[in-house]
Amino acid sequence: MDIQRLIDIDKQVMLALNGSDSLYMDGVMRLITTTTVWIPVALVLLFIVLKNNTPRGSLLTVLAVVLTIVACDQVSSGLIKPIVARLRPSHDPSFMHLIDTFNGYRSGSYSFTSSHACNSFGIFTIIALLIRNRALSLSLLLWACINSYSRIYLGVHYPGDILCGALLGSILGSIIYLIYCLVHKRIEYTSVRITANYTRTGYLVDDVQMITASIYAVFTFISIYALIYINNNIL
Repeated sequence: MDIQRLIDIDKQVMLALNGSDSLYMDGVMRLITTTTVWIPVALVLLFIVLKNNTPRGSLLTVLAVVLTIVACDQVSSGLIKPIVARLRPSHDPSFMHLIDTFNGYRSGSYSFTSSHACNSFGIFTIIALLIRNRALSLSLLLWACINSYSRIYLGVHYPGDILCGALLGSILGSIIYLIYCLVHKRIEYTSVRITANYTRTGYLVDDVQMITASIYAVFTFISIYALIYINNNIL
């Protein structure tokens, strides 16, 4: 299958998944893709990391997460996008009039790969590997998928951008986790507690559940906020 055929399929799938006739869903997707709305989850995660690690372990864990975000953003936006230079569906003159966008939101010029998808799946991968809790991992995967899909819904990324961004983020997150493990063995000598109350990497399960709860709390906030205010044009 040649590249043009793949591009045509990508555009067809884009038209099938982009937008809807629901103002409510427009508001939900616009909020989900906004970074600031997820700050409470990041703060809860930081608190749990500090609570369940030594100072050196906390610093190393935070650095691993930050490095993952920086690597995902720089490789996706700083390296790949300028080289590939694929116009976003919202910027492509031959395609932009076929898609739904939200209140004129079109984002930057280039789309491949999706930085949102790369960052989301990078974060999902590194945190899932660092904490090792199934409920949290599944919740983060759900968050990463919905956050990534919102970019298709809003008309600023093709499905191919999302899939490749997700794969790239997962790879970068895994690489940085391997580096974390190598460094952790050299600087951290405390034993990991292995009981039913702790994850395999020593996090108290009750604490981890706070992170999971915060994710669904933000989803709930987004749903209610969009329901109340979308018709008042506050979003």
